[in-house]
Amino acid sequence: MSVAEVLVDRGLVTTDQVEAARATADAIGDSVVSVLVQQGAVPRKEVVRATVEAAGLDFIEIMDVPLDPTIVGLLSGDQARKYDAIPLSLDGEVLTIVTDSQTAMDWQVRDDLQAITRHPVRFACAMKSEITTRINQVYRAEAELGALVRDMLVDNDDAVDVMAPVAASTDAPLVRYVNLLLLQAITDGASDVHVEPTEDSIRIRFRIDGVLKEMDPAPKEIQSAVISRLKIMSDMNIAERRVPQDGRLTVATRNSKVDLRVSSIPTVWGEKIVMRILDNSAAQMALPNLGFSEWNLQRWRESYERPNGMLVVSGPTGSGKSTTLYATLNAIVRPEVNIVTVEDPVEYRIPGINQVQVNAKAGLTFASALRSILRSDPDVILIGEIRDHETAKIAIESALTGHLVLTTLHTNDASSVMTRLTDMGIEPFLVGSALTCATGQRLARRLCEKCRRPAQMTREGLNAVGFNAPEDIPRNFYDAVGCSSCAYTGYRGRIGIHEVMPIDHTLSSMVLQGASAADIEQVAIGQGMRTLRDDGWLKVAEGLTTVPEILRVVA
Repeated sequence: MSVAEVLVDRGLVTTDQVEAARATADAIGDSVVSVLVQQGAVPRKEVVRATVEAAGLDFIEIMDVPLDPTIVGLLSGDQARKYDAIPLSLDGEVLTIVTDSQTAMDWQVRDDLQAITRHPVRFACAMKSEITTRINQVYRAEAELGALVRDMLVDNDDAVDVMAPVAASTDAPLVRYVNLLLLQAITDGASDVHVEPTEDSIRIRFRIDGVLKEMDPAPKEIQSAVISRLKIMSDMNIAERRVPQDGRLTVATRNSKVDLRVSSIPTVWGEKIVMRILDNSAAQMALPNLGFSEWNLQRWRESYERPNGMLVVSGPTGSGKSTTLYATLNAIVRPEVNIVTVEDPVEYRIPGINQVQVNAKAGLTFASALRSILRSDPDVILIGEIRDHETAKIAIESALTGHLVLTTLHTNDASSVMTRLTDMGIEPFLVGSALTCATGQRLARRLCEKCRRPAQMTREGLNAVGFNAPEDIPRNFYDAVGCSSCAYTGYRGRIGIHEVMPIDHTLSSMVLQGASAADIEQVAIGQGMRTLRDDGWLKVAEGLTTVPEILRVVA
């Protein structure tokens, strides 16, 4: 029985849909099943399930199956990742291993796994993406990290001077320890890694979905070696421990290369290292995927589709401002548009865009780079951040002379952007003339769709937190629960909370009159702007996040 016939037999598609898809497939040279998936007639998972079962194999929902650590241990983490395989159960001597449908057809893989496990192997199948996620959950690095720490303590004298430099590149256990630490952070989806010396240990913390999570600490005795190794990898000066330093390194994972931005800062117990993991996939995101509501997205689109003007994204560090700017560039970029960016540092490298890295030591500041950029015939200019009067002045002048300028500013909300620019010494009439749109932004944790459960919210409880969402939208409230898919946090991923404030003549006039940010906000709300808190309530009503999460990220 063919896969299409299995889908019909299960009632997932009709015979008419299959015949229509077959006609399309013949015309474009594709398969019937691919056309059905592209048309949205059937989910890809159901196609994989039907394909597997048509081949006489079992399809397993691997995310929901409890795993026996003894059986899982028949493969190491490296072996599981190499073969995309997880040992599931042992029936007598026969070992069932879950893998993807393509690997299940590879006899060489079967022979390899039988040799490794010393058991006859039968395959069951699951979605490849779910296998990867489950492997990352099951085969974590903590155990091996602990073993490597013990090796380093055996290899090194307990009385080693923790402030002495170490030629770490020749120490194999140390190299593996640092590599595993970074790999675990990337696997867990961390955005930052904090390596913090304390009085008696090294504190390790990962920032996952905006919240710091403490990992197992490392002994004080290996502090100097770990710090020196990270500084060597990041091309920093390991002999200099008195001043902050910045660096960058690239980690090769199985599927890709990941860039990390590294900074060190001296503390009383030694140098602290913070590594920002730069997810290049974020630079390829589309604006609709960032959490913009329909109203906000329409106003933002109207602003960046103009040929000139200045668009500012505001918010604290780590609120997703750069991602929003890059997603906006993705909507703008085309061969006939010359786009130049000036950043410190260049976080995401994008083909087809001219990106300039600020180098203050060499005299290449934001302001000096901008002056040069204006002589290179740009249509669109992205400025990583406005930090001083000179940069703000050139950005404003660029917007007034026919360029579209995208930038970020550290303010709490959109209405504070105009007053912040005037505080920097920019004339109010220039701010009002150049500024096209200001956006405030935060990131809230997104509810895990696998374990969230419906919640009942009383009107009194909603009123107590100031809940304000349009009456005409359904209210689907959920609580965070926690499962293996979300590391038992109840949340998986993040979603943007926005307030978009287009600048019209009324708001421009208020800047000229010296109006406060609060007054500007009230007028903008009267014009239809939804505040950050109100946009957060909209996400809560849509079942995407929770009331406590909005209260955590929005003042």
